[in-house]
Amino acid sequence: MNKAFLRLVAEDIQQRYGKDISDIAVVFNNKRPITYLKKHLVDVYQQAIWSPQFFTIQEFFSLSTTKVQASPISQFFYLYELHNELLAKEGVEPETLEEFYPIAEIILSDFSQLDYDLVDIAQIFMELSDTTEIELAFQHFTPEQQAFIRQFWQSFSVQGHTGVQKRFLRLWRRLPTLYKAFKERLQAEGQTNFPTIYRDLAEGKAENEIFVDQFKQVLFVGFNALNRAEAKLFREWQEQGKALFYFDADSHYLDDKLQEAGLFIRRNIFQTGLLNALGDVPNVIGNRADDVHVYQSLGKISETKLLYDLLSENQDQSKSSAILLADESMLVPLLQSLPYTDVNITTGYPLIQSPIYGLLDLWMNVQVLISQQHKEKIPYQLLETYLTNPMSKVSKQQKQQIQTESADKQLFEVEVKEIDISQSVLPHFFRKLQSAEQTIPTLSAMIDSLLLSLADNDRIRQIESNLLMETKKVLNQLQLGFSNLGKLSIGFQIGLIRKALGPISSAIEGNPLKGLQIMGLLESRCLNFDQVYILGANEGILPKTSNSPTFLPNNLRKAYGLPVLENQDALSAYLFYRHFQYSSDIHLFYNAVVSESSSGEESRFIKQLEFETKFNFVKHTQQQPLTFPTQPQELVIEKTGEVWNKLYGSYIKHGKRISASAFTSYLQSPLQFFLKYVADIKEPPSISQEFEMNKLGTVIHESMEELLAPLKAVDDFVATESLKAKLEIADQVVLKQIGNEYLTSFNTVNELNSLQRIMHKIAAEYVKMYLRYDIDQYQAIRIVELENSDDYILDFPIEINGSIETVSLYGIIDRVDEVLTKDGQTKLRIVDYKTGSDSVTFRNLDVVFAANTENKALVQTLFYAYVYEQVTGLRNLEPHLYVARRMREDGTVFKNNNGSFVLSHQTLAEQKEVFVAFLKSTLEELFDQQVPFKHNPDAAVYPSDPFTLFYKYSVKESAVED
Repeated sequence: MNKAFLRLVAEDIQQRYGKDISDIAVVFNNKRPITYLKKHLVDVYQQAIWSPQFFTIQEFFSLSTTKVQASPISQFFYLYELHNELLAKEGVEPETLEEFYPIAEIILSDFSQLDYDLVDIAQIFMELSDTTEIELAFQHFTPEQQAFIRQFWQSFSVQGHTGVQKRFLRLWRRLPTLYKAFKERLQAEGQTNFPTIYRDLAEGKAENEIFVDQFKQVLFVGFNALNRAEAKLFREWQEQGKALFYFDADSHYLDDKLQEAGLFIRRNIFQTGLLNALGDVPNVIGNRADDVHVYQSLGKISETKLLYDLLSENQDQSKSSAILLADESMLVPLLQSLPYTDVNITTGYPLIQSPIYGLLDLWMNVQVLISQQHKEKIPYQLLETYLTNPMSKVSKQQKQQIQTESADKQLFEVEVKEIDISQSVLPHFFRKLQSAEQTIPTLSAMIDSLLLSLADNDRIRQIESNLLMETKKVLNQLQLGFSNLGKLSIGFQIGLIRKALGPISSAIEGNPLKGLQIMGLLESRCLNFDQVYILGANEGILPKTSNSPTFLPNNLRKAYGLPVLENQDALSAYLFYRHFQYSSDIHLFYNAVVSESSSGEESRFIKQLEFETKFNFVKHTQQQPLTFPTQPQELVIEKTGEVWNKLYGSYIKHGKRISASAFTSYLQSPLQFFLKYVADIKEPPSISQEFEMNKLGTVIHESMEELLAPLKAVDDFVATESLKAKLEIADQVVLKQIGNEYLTSFNTVNELNSLQRIMHKIAAEYVKMYLRYDIDQYQAIRIVELENSDDYILDFPIEINGSIETVSLYGIIDRVDEVLTKDGQTKLRIVDYKTGSDSVTFRNLDVVFAANTENKALVQTLFYAYVYEQVTGLRNLEPHLYVARRMREDGTVFKNNNGSFVLSHQTLAEQKEVFVAFLKSTLEELFDQQVPFKHNPDAAVYPSDPFTLFYKYSVKESAVED
């Protein structure tokens, strides 16, 4: 296999200079290759020597000046102030910070590009109006370049510019003045930036133009795309005998002018005239016939899963391995899919995808609400987000207390002053800022607290600590910039803070010479690995189909030789192709799913290599399984051991009561009964953003009890006409009960949140409907009992393992009354209120008295009636179901398809006997050790059922909950 590029460089250095290399400078495009070249030098020399001096190109050029580098934030503030000064001279309203930030990024990028490529600023931005002036000003340009210039200016000669065009033209005209003022400001502050350093060096204006003379020779290693400043300086230093160049290339793409991968090296060698110290380059790519594996995946995440499988199978520690991210957004899912942790990552873990940013962003959202908009309440979701963020470290006890209290009160909004998070890393997180000037200092103090909390864990976690330190640096720079701008609102500051924090990332450093290396394609320059895995090898990503934003139109960029999209294609092709020169085991992954962010096609570079070379491209297609996944194993709970001891001990030995709800729960799903009433698994507290029917039911029951309670104290019949007075106070009674339900008190409906208002409207209508029904149907009424369960407990005999035992039954009876009908008859009734979709009609009794009954309400009402009759000795109690949704159509008395269920006292008594038999057999089944607890697959499972995940079949058919 071909020697690694840096190994060839190390061998050439030894051959040329022997051991005398301490006064040689070695310059790379980035830091990553330095470690590798040092290792190759050690291997080549096999003895201790003085090392050469290593630099990145920017570090090397910076030796020409003593000025301090201006930070990106400082440059933005300089530009912002200067731009607004120009606007003031034009009589134009100044830009706000948030408005100018994205514009400033583009302006600074354009200024940098023009400096790197030594473009005359005044000329490129000059105003031209006719062809003659164009020809005079640009007569030194080629005809093709002049055509590009003409095309651009003619596009602006059209009369009637739009508002956007006019604004752009005004900005365009002031850019030369802004550029000059910006450079003067940097000079005045004793600062500089890399574009200025490059331009000053190339134009002979540097403080120290002879800094290169301190080295015997300067070796530029692995350079590809050079800007004009670099090309000019490199050629001059080569002519002076000071510079030597090592180009990493292959004749397959270097000698063929149609190959875009060789565009820049051809330009360096044949146009700029730089000599390759390694001499002629071999044709490795054209002569190789190795296998290259291409994996078609069904989504980005699938790419990382496929890679996981591959890495799990191929962990050859003797080979160097690298994962190259053509799509760097895949870093986080990749990290979550790696089969081992011996990795070195320099791509950078983005702050914006970390829990730290989640916490900082949450704080900024909260401050916008409470400090800028002066709100006293915040949505509960913001508090919940803080509680669940791993960086906040709220104590378990305090978290549970807050969640339980908020769920009990169903606090969709929380009073800020009542939030207690004292047992967390940031106890003052929800404190209101006293002034806008406190914004950044408060954020900085939060970062200090987070750093301390990481240090308390015996070791400071590298990624988080690096991100926090970088964040604090940016905030300090922002604070310095803000100090010169007068009073700024909290909203403005937060908007700019968000933009400034966006680019922050942290390298995940490991051993760069050992283990799995993870980096972007650009970072892989000069480096070679035995095994290479490239993720995101999609058309549209490799190469990219868009350039960075710019105010320099494409035809002008072409005319002035500035980088255009084709240059990006050439760079991407080179970065991709060079791995085919060295790596023996190449695996390419691409996303075959077509979406807004994916073309669904493999990169054209793959197709080009497949067509032009002898490589054998082995295609792997990820197939979507056609078979349905196997059903999870059914959960069956045998009534043995601790399960039986708990069941028998609780209900038989210690007399735990079985309610009507528990009984019908068993009918619907024995497994649900076990989970709720034997295992005592409770649903965690939560705040629902949806309407909760169970709370509505409670409010209605409590309201009816309060309204009818005065009648219970009256022994005689009361005319139903008197209930009309109850209609007038129903709204206020319902309001009171809603307050009780949410552990608070309300004086008016306006104090309710949106869902509570809906609840109030429905509950009040239902209560009034129940009252009107009694007024319309009966002459008089006598209340016998209301919502009382304490006195109605029945010991019910059943057979368990051949012995007679008793189980306690009880029911919370909504209402027992005696009514006088319109025709003068009296009826003793038991009434059950229902707020769901229950029905008082049924097909036959076999369906009613059966497991998984569709008539739960009917069974529960008969359960109440039976318990009440047995305890009180009363007989002929007629069950009535008040179903608000169905009362007008179905009435309140149970009916089968042939008419009324309650035809006479005789038939009612017969059906009650049938029910008792059904009750006894069901309870004996419950305590039958041979019948395990398991879910009935035919049961209708409500979407809100918290035990759904325990069932073998989650939801057979959606149902409406009571």
